[in-house]
Amino acid sequence: MVKLNKIYTRTGDDGTSGLADGSRVAKSSLRMTAIGDVDEANSAIGVARTALGHGIVEEALARIQNDLFDLGADIATPLVEGEAPGAALRIVASQVTRLEQEIDRLNDELSPLTSFVLPAGDASASALHLARAIARRAERSAVAATQDAMLNPLALAYLNRLSDYLFVAARWVNQAGAGDVLWVPGAQR
Repeated sequence: MVKLNKIYTRTGDDGTSGLADGSRVAKSSLRMTAIGDVDEANSAIGVARTALGHGIVEEALARIQNDLFDLGADIATPLVEGEAPGAALRIVASQVTRLEQEIDRLNDELSPLTSFVLPAGDASASALHLARAIARRAERSAVAATQDAMLNPLALAYLNRLSDYLFVAARWVNQAGAGDVLWVPGAQR
């Protein structure tokens, strides 16, 4: 378990941050950017949970927030070629599959899209759309981090599914899609 009894350490005063293996990298590195963007997505999901109140989407988001801590730990732990399964906390296939099942569960109750959806509607749906946009940035950051370091491919898949889940959840919250705010191309000309 994690035990933090001192919040500041001064070790990052030189512009570096420690990875799970004890190595240090620049806080501006692509890896640290990805970790920060995952943290921001997690925070946005927390705001969405507050807006939603209790229900199936809020319950799924609680699981997702824990998954995102796993994902942050995964990115913060350098991947070692030939690493034994379970040697480090990594996103696993079942976490990606569970997101896919959650997407399918909600999407089965939605009518098909006839236009692009604007990030609007109910306040909780809008919060989900914001979390979706941040999750997409986290995915882009994680993909960029692969330029410098090997990352778990399932971590990337999880982030890709996460933005899909948040989109479908926003539609579901918007009265099962009936409250979607649809894009009207050229409407403001």
